[in-house]
Amino acid sequence: MDMPDEVVLRHRPPHFQHIFSGDSYASGYYSYLWSEVLDADAFNAFVEAGDVFDPGVAKRLHDNIYAAGGARDPAEAYTAFRGRMPTVDALLKRRGLVDEAA
Repeated sequence: MDMPDEVVLRHRPPHFQHIFSGDSYASGYYSYLWSEVLDADAFNAFVEAGDVFDPGVAKRLHDNIYAAGGARDPAEAYTAFRGRMPTVDALLKRRGLVDEAA
């Protein structure tokens, strides 16, 4: 797949060399990406409900994620909120990396 003309390639592989040069940066970078997956997937729960202000979804998010804090296993808390573990699908769609026609 070729890069569209509108998208200018600004970064080359050497620009990301710092990600792999130490022990901690790669894990931090992964954490940022994982938080984007969680954000997109959680927001998609509201989209699927047909209302981004759906009170039922908001209550599940509050009760199972925000109110739980660190007192509950994160996977268990997310599954209680969403009914399943998060997937990358919503993030890929948000970034335009999914062909919705397919």
